[in-house]
Amino acid sequence: MKQMMLVFLGGGLGSVLRFLISKTYNHHYINFYLGTFLANSIGCLLIGILLGLSAKHNYLSQNQTLLLATGFCGGFTTFSTFAFENYSFLKAGELLNFSLYTLSSIIIGVIAVAIGLWISKLI
Repeated sequence: MKQMMLVFLGGGLGSVLRFLISKTYNHHYINFYLGTFLANSIGCLLIGILLGLSAKHNYLSQNQTLLLATGFCGGFTTFSTFAFENYSFLKAGELLNFSLYTLSSIIIGVIAVAIGLWISKLI
């Protein structure tokens, strides 16, 4: 229960920060979501630092990792986890898995959004 609360708290804080960044920066350019881009980029950098330090020096406890990496970064951007998982494939030399996971995630994600929008029109 404590672990779920840590993820919940971190996720809530990450989501609020993402909302504020998007609200502040997304309207600056017509054809580019700067706020979303910043949140995804910062989230990727942050999860890399957190998990890198944790792996190298056992820097974070399991609860701190749940709060910061799973919760905060997960709420701030799920893209950070996606990028970390892809990096893991690359580091292991698994180029086929990297390619399949990346392409299928993007393609299926876009298709799922389109289907969801289509379904919402039918309701």
